[in-house]
Amino acid sequence: MNRSGLLQLLLLMLAVMAVGAGVTACKRSNGQTNVTATASPTPAVVQVSTSAAISRQLPRYFEGTGSLAANEQTDVAAETSGKVAAVGVDIGSSVRRGQMLVRLEDADFKDRVAQAQAQLDQSKATLAQNLAKIGMRPGQRFVAENVPEVRAAKAALDLAEKNLKRYEKLVESGDVSRAIYDQQKSQRDQAAEQYQALIHQAQQNYAAVANSQAAVDAAQTNLSLVKRNLTYTTVTAPMAGYVLDRPADVGEYISPQQKVATIVNLNPLRVRIDVPEQAIPQIRVGESVSVSVAAYPDRNFSGHVARVSPSVNSTSRTLTVEADVQNPNAELKPGQFATVRVLLPQSEAAVLVPQRALRTISGSTYVYVLKNGFAQQRLVQTGQTEGDLIEIRSGVTVDEVVATSNVDQLSDGAAVRQ
Repeated sequence: MNRSGLLQLLLLMLAVMAVGAGVTACKRSNGQTNVTATASPTPAVVQVSTSAAISRQLPRYFEGTGSLAANEQTDVAAETSGKVAAVGVDIGSSVRRGQMLVRLEDADFKDRVAQAQAQLDQSKATLAQNLAKIGMRPGQRFVAENVPEVRAAKAALDLAEKNLKRYEKLVESGDVSRAIYDQQKSQRDQAAEQYQALIHQAQQNYAAVANSQAAVDAAQTNLSLVKRNLTYTTVTAPMAGYVLDRPADVGEYISPQQKVATIVNLNPLRVRIDVPEQAIPQIRVGESVSVSVAAYPDRNFSGHVARVSPSVNSTSRTLTVEADVQNPNAELKPGQFATVRVLLPQSEAAVLVPQRALRTISGSTYVYVLKNGFAQQRLVQTGQTEGDLIEIRSGVTVDEVVATSNVDQLSDGAAVRQ
C-alpha cells in the first residue's frame, strides 16, 4: 500500500470514531446512560447487651507466681544390711507414720538375739552365786562387817579382848601368872588376825560380785544392741505422707544408708514467691493467701504466709516469702505452677465491669461506652478480677453503661441498639 492509501485509511478511522462519539452523546442527551451511580451504604446498627459500671469495696492483694513444693520430703534408708524379704508400698501409696516400707530377712538377727539372751542369763547366774558367797541380796549395799564369817570373827575378837582385859587385872593382883596372861594375849592376837583376814576375803569376794555385775551390764547392753539391730530389719515410714519413689525390690541386697523409699508430706504444701521491695511493709506472717493452678481453673486453695526471709535479694530487690497451702485431699502436687495472691489487710473502692465487656486490639484493652445510641471506644487500664467482674482503674466511671455482647463487631462511633 502506498503512502496516499495509508493516509486515506487513517482519515476513514477518524471519521468512524467521530460518528461513534456523536451517537453516545445523543444517547446521553436522551437519558440513556451506561454509567450507574454508586450510593453510600447506610451504617448497620449493632444489637448489644449492656451493663452499668459499679463501685465495690475490693480487698487488695499482692499477686506472684511460684512452684508448689512438698512441706516435708525425706529419703528413707536402711540402718543395716540384708536381703529384701518383703515390700509393703509402691509409688503413690499413702502411708502412715511407722508403717512398714521394706522388711529384710531376719533369721540371723533373731539367732543373735537368742545368743545374747543366753549370755545374759549366764552372767546373772554367776552374779547370784557371788552374791550368795558374801550373803548379799541383789541391790543391797556392801558392808564387809555384815558378811556372816566376818561377823563371827568379830564376835570371837570381842570375846578375846574382854578376856584379855580380865587377865590383865588378875596379873596385877597376882591371881594368875604372866604365862597364862601371855597365852590369853596370843589368842586375842590370833582372833584379830582372823578377823582382818576374813574382812580382806569378803572384799575380794565383793570384787568378784562387781565383776559379775559388770558382765551382766555388758550382756544386757549387747542384748539391747542385737534387739535394736533386729528392729532395723523392718524399715518404717518416719512420717505420714505418700511414696514418691521406692527403688528397693524383693530379693535385692541392700547396704546401710542405701535408700529404699522417698516419702513426701503433701499437706500442707509450700509455695515460694518474690515480693517487690515496695510491698514489703504489707507482708506479715499469718496473712491469708489464695492459690490457683491451671489444673483447677475454677478453684482457689487457701493458705497463709508462714515464713518471710530476713533480707532482700540484692540483685532483684525482692523479698522471698513462703506460704503454706492447705491440701487435705492431696489434689495439689509438688512441682505445679501456682499463682499466689497474698491478701492485704486494707480494701479500696473500685470500678467494676463484666469481663466480657473487654476487647483487646493490638495489645491494648478497650471497652465500648454507650452514649445516645452510639458506641464510644475507651482505652482502659484493668486491675484485679472479682468473679466474672474486672476492676477498671482508668477509662470508665461509675454508672457509665458499657456493651457486654458483640463487642468484636463494634468500633468507635458505631450505632448500637440495646
